[in-house]
Amino acid sequence: MDIRHLTYFIEVAKYKSFTKASNSLHLSQSTLSKVVKEFEEELKVELIDRSAKQIKLTEAGEIVFAEGEKIMESLNDLSIHLYDLMNLKKGKIKIGIPPIIGFLFFPKIIKGFNNLYPDIEIKIYEDDSNKVRQDVRDGILDLGMVMVEEDENEFNVVPFVNDELALFVHHSHPFAEREKVDLKELENEPLILFKQKIINELIIQGCIQAGFQPKIKYEISEWGFIREMIGENLGVSIFPKPIVKKLDQNLFKAVPLINPTLPWKIGLISKKKSHTSPAVREFINYFTAEKRKFSLE
Repeated sequence: MDIRHLTYFIEVAKYKSFTKASNSLHLSQSTLSKVVKEFEEELKVELIDRSAKQIKLTEAGEIVFAEGEKIMESLNDLSIHLYDLMNLKKGKIKIGIPPIIGFLFFPKIIKGFNNLYPDIEIKIYEDDSNKVRQDVRDGILDLGMVMVEEDENEFNVVPFVNDELALFVHHSHPFAEREKVDLKELENEPLILFKQKIINELIIQGCIQAGFQPKIKYEISEWGFIREMIGENLGVSIFPKPIVKKLDQNLFKAVPLINPTLPWKIGLISKKKSHTSPAVREFINYFTAEKRKFSLE
């Protein structure tokens, strides 16, 4: 079906006059009449009863007129939605974020972007870094904020944080007075770890490198619970250093770890060689330009 044929027929049906419709369409009446006739031949049905003085639609014509108006309305809506999409008035972005990164950085990032583009919907999916990476790889997520590897060639990466993990202790713990602690010194310390596989693997590998198997006393999935456990001096924990800015520094101390240090590098990843929507591209551009505002350093 030629959309031009449908458009011309709707004008004739609306005005119930070839003359008025041709004036509206800026066509000659003969041209309009010919196009409508072609439309009828294409559909193999008569749409207009030409026997009366005034144009009257046949039963088939009434159906085509009613449904045709719906089609034209849908096409108009499609144009509007595409315009809104291309002009960043609408859109949807699916972002995966591990829990620690989420509460440290993302509320401010989302607020800033929403202030600029209030009608773009951001959907947050909280999961472990490994799962977020897999979902970006599979196209389930548009973007992921994850721990990035040294040789990162699988994804497009916008670097965000280049920091280290630190030892978190209660202010009364002997380590609280230290400027730094060798990882080896944690051999007999009860560790309270956050239940996030990729960070815990990094901690365990670091401990093995330092010559011991860590004594993991608790593994907890809620950051608030871990904070309270440290607050009761039930153990020590290892977390990204920027978390100290979120704590009462009179109660908790973050002490740098050495021999070895435990790097914590975060970046925004997207899948290489894949189509990205205008909204996703704009979020990447916004994040790239504004990321320093959101750092806790």
